[in-house]
Amino acid sequence: MPVTLDEILNEMPAERRARIDQLAQGMREEMNLREVRRLRKLTQARLSKKLKIGQEGVSRIEKRSDLYISTLRSYVEGVGGKLKLVVELPDRAPVILAGLGENATAKKPKKKIRAAAKSKLKTRRAA
Repeated sequence: MPVTLDEILNEMPAERRARIDQLAQGMREEMNLREVRRLRKLTQARLSKKLKIGQEGVSRIEKRSDLYISTLRSYVEGVGGKLKLVVELPDRAPVILAGLGENATAKKPKKKIRAAAKSKLKTRRAA
């Protein structure tokens, strides 16, 4: 016979149920980027130094509703956080997306490939 969530929760100590409720409430809290920065007691100027952009760049990021994931990740890491993207599907538990917007610098070998291609082209033209 299946056990309901309510039955499981009713068997738990009150302290543990309260902690679970508190965690669930924390996950539902919504903030915009400006509120996250202020929560960390950072000014736009201080964050701009961490991100190596101008203060006006931080202002633009905070006002935008559409960002590159890599930009959002940099901003979140700049305020001391870690970005996780969660997909909520109707027929299963939420899943965390992996591999999006992670260190774009890891994709730099393209320059070596281009340089090798140019070298081959020059060799062919010379022949």
